[in-house]
Amino acid sequence: MASVEQLHRRDGVNLVQLEADITSIRSGNSITSVNLPDYVEHTAGVSRVGALSAEAVIRDYESAAKEIEAMGTELIDAAQKCEALTAQVHDAIAFMRETAAGYREEGRKIFKRIEECALFTEDVRKTCEQVKRRMAQVSVGPSDEELAPQEPELTGIAAKVTMSEIR
Repeated sequence: MASVEQLHRRDGVNLVQLEADITSIRSGNSITSVNLPDYVEHTAGVSRVGALSAEAVIRDYESAAKEIEAMGTELIDAAQKCEALTAQVHDAIAFMRETAAGYREEGRKIFKRIEECALFTEDVRKTCEQVKRRMAQVSVGPSDEELAPQEPELTGIAAKVTMSEIR
């Protein structure tokens, strides 16, 4: 006894509508009436069932191939956007480097200025101390006398030599 395969109905599949769709696409008995992709053609003598099955499979493959190509187009668009974004990132990095260099230069100037001010302040402090010492020395002596320039105290060999010996 021969076994007969039964077609199981799936929910959502209308077999009557499917058969009507196939009939509207394929009119007549000719297997060449349907446009196929240019990379396939029917073999002479193939049965109608074989031709329809082959057409259904090639349509699915062709549809998938077109979707893959569409994804390639989308990927190219995404790559172009990435390239544009990469260029913007490089510009931003260059700007950041320039800004950092500017900050370093400004920091160097301020550093130098602060140290110059510190040295100047130290000079002012020493000068003030010297003036205070001179004022204290002058106020201790007689007030009627004119202030004579003070000669520095000599030490070492210079202290032993007199002015008359030099001339």
